[in-house]
Amino acid sequence: MSKKILVVDDELHIRMLYREELEGDEYAVALTDGFTPITEVLENEKPDLVILDIKLEGNSLTGLDILQIIRAANPLLPVILSTSYDSFQNDLKSIAADAYVVKSVDLSMLKEAIRRVTEKKGS
Repeated sequence: MSKKILVVDDELHIRMLYREELEGDEYAVALTDGFTPITEVLENEKPDLVILDIKLEGNSLTGLDILQIIRAANPLLPVILSTSYDSFQNDLKSIAADAYVVKSVDLSMLKEAIRRVTEKKGS
């Protein structure tokens, strides 16, 4: 059975790119733009890992806020922060994530983070 990855990103083209690439690596992929309450999405999708954008345009919550909600609901669920901005890496809230990846057209860093996090969590 393949692992299920939830991608939370406000940009449709990023969600579609991640879906295509990750499904090609035999993962099941669920997508959300961050506007549906994350606890509802987690309950419905039951992911094994979350890839979470930090800047969610038009949303009252940032990815760091959503990360805190995820940690409160399921502290063992692996979360990878994925953002265009490396400046958030030093934000104290980001240390609750299992990995931090700067977005790139080349998804090798993201895929390596997924591999590391899933191996570390033993999931």
